[in-house]
Amino acid sequence: MQQNELVYTDPAKQARYDHAYMRMALEWSRLSHCTRKKVGALIVKEGMIISDGYNGTPTGFPNDCEDPQGLTLWYVLHAEANAIMKVARSTNNARGATLYLTHSPCKECSKLILQAGIKRLVYMDAYKDPSGLDLLDKGGLLITQLTPAE
Repeated sequence: MQQNELVYTDPAKQARYDHAYMRMALEWSRLSHCTRKKVGALIVKEGMIISDGYNGTPTGFPNDCEDPQGLTLWYVLHAEANAIMKVARSTNNARGATLYLTHSPCKECSKLILQAGIKRLVYMDAYKDPSGLDLLDKGGLLITQLTPAE
């Protein structure tokens, strides 16, 4: 797949799949135990979901994502990091894949996205800091923002 090539050449078909996968990422976000923000991620390669993730604590930790003041605990993993780590544990890889993310990535996760070989990002809500999107744009990712009404 070329760097900015879509999976489907028909834009209407691509849009239908983008919206369907985003609905699935939104559903996956509901599995998060975090109270401040629930984020879901899907990694799709060659028309198949190869990984998924949501934000939360590492395996074996209590599911509390926030401290008593409501601030996110430093060790909480972001949805995209969870999805990338999950595919890394498998026999697959994310090279050339599309990442569907309910919120745009932070700058730290954007480095992971680039290193994983993901070539396309579809997200819905913008994260407060646009640095992650800027890095991905400089890295040559095709970036699409969907609106909830779409």
